[in-house]
Amino acid sequence: MTTAEDGRVDQVTRTLEASPEAIYGAFRDGDVLMQWLPPSGMSGKVLEYDFRVGGRYRFELRYERDGGHGKTDSNTDVSKGEFLQLVPGETIQQSVEFESDDPELARVMTMTWTFARRGDATEVTVRADHVPSSIGRDDHLAGIAASLENLSRHVLRGA
Repeated sequence: MTTAEDGRVDQVTRTLEASPEAIYGAFRDGDVLMQWLPPSGMSGKVLEYDFRVGGRYRFELRYERDGGHGKTDSNTDVSKGEFLQLVPGETIQQSVEFESDDPELARVMTMTWTFARRGDATEVTVRADHVPSSIGRDDHLAGIAASLENLSRHVLRGA
């Protein structure tokens, strides 16, 4: 899945017991997004959120214990980007860039969330393109999977 030209691709797919519309709705408000997006052991804060094509966002994810492996500082990941494509109930595509002194971490990757109805459930695929090599693949996949588990619990609660 990796080429020198395109960079690394990480992808996780899960089936969630909710409609594509309910899952898409969990992205509309940045404060709601921060209720489920941070993986276990992290908390999140919205610094900027304009959910529209061309809209910008900026988040801070903080490790809840000292000694984390932050990309911005030892305990914090600050990421920013732009919404590139928004198709309600189908697709969310965004650019992602970490604020970091490490030039490898500061380069832009693209994350695409796709939602495919499967009966009463939805298959959600998260694909990250151009993943910086200094982000550990296993950690990245585990973080995406944890966010999907959090999202599943969030939409099941009907929040």
